Amino acid sequence: MEVTVQWIRTSWTKQSRGGEAAARRNAVPVGFRVPPMSPAVAHVVRMHESDGFDPFDGQEDLRKVDVQLLEDKGRLRVLPRVQPLFAIPPRPRRPPAIRLVPGQWVRWQLNYRFSSAAGVRGWSYWLDTFNIAYGPVEADVFLSPPTVLVDEQGPVR
Repeated sequence: MEVTVQWIRTSWTKQSRGGEAAARRNAVPVGFRVPPMSPAVAHVVRMHESDGFDPFDGQEDLRKVDVQLLEDKGRLRVLPRVQPLFAIPPRPRRPPAIRLVPGQWVRWQLNYRFSSAAGVRGWSYWLDTFNIAYGPVEADVFLSPPTVLVDEQGPVR
């Protein structure tokens, strides 16, 4: 299975919900060039409010990425997992899995809001962006518009 996975997580607090900080957060890229990697590894990019939303690259074993990938009859079935059951927004009905043919790629975005235990600290937020390509691709594949876009972002107030 020839698959390229890029997982971007942007995280912030209430301090970046408005004004200049929110403008900086909203301007972060949703796709990056993919560095050379082994096939069983995902390109991981983290951006956090405390670092001014500067991107930090890394790699992660593909099995540790929160997305289901299943190859069947020449298609790749893609469905991100929603792990934090305690997070908002609730997702009682999720979009169906996407089935890609070679040469296609999907950008799937999910957002979350978390509150601390007993409300001691304020809320924190995540935006997970999964860019997943099926078949051989160029390093800049995720800089162009996706074949399929799934926006599973909900209200997090």
